[in-house]
Amino acid sequence: MRLLLDTHVYLWWLLNSPRLHEAAAAAIAKPSTIVFVSAASVWEASIKSTLGRLDLGGVDLLEEIAANGFFELAVTGVHAWSAGRLPPLHRDPFDRLLVAQAHLEQLTLVTNDDALARYDVNVL
Repeated sequence: MRLLLDTHVYLWWLLNSPRLHEAAAAAIAKPSTIVFVSAASVWEASIKSTLGRLDLGGVDLLEEIAANGFFELAVTGVHAWSAGRLPPLHRDPFDRLLVAQAHLEQLTLVTNDDALARYDVNVL
């Protein structure tokens, strides 16, 4: 299985939050699973942290990608173009980019946002 973590899921994983659904945590932890974290998620969390809307508690999101055995997924022009051309089912540009990345890279998007399942993308 190949997963792309939504920003909140990545943060919940790092914080061992009870908000992370048990099935999602099990899928992420499974040794055969390949897990990706988008550069867009790092960007989104960085913005929210700078604005005082997110306390990262000193966690280095970039270091934690590798430390957890995950892979960083860069944002390409194709990802950006595809995100911009998605139907307006969701307004958050970061989420739209994650949907485009999951679709183009054939990844399952792990999210707690039910609205993202309305797109043509596999969701866990």
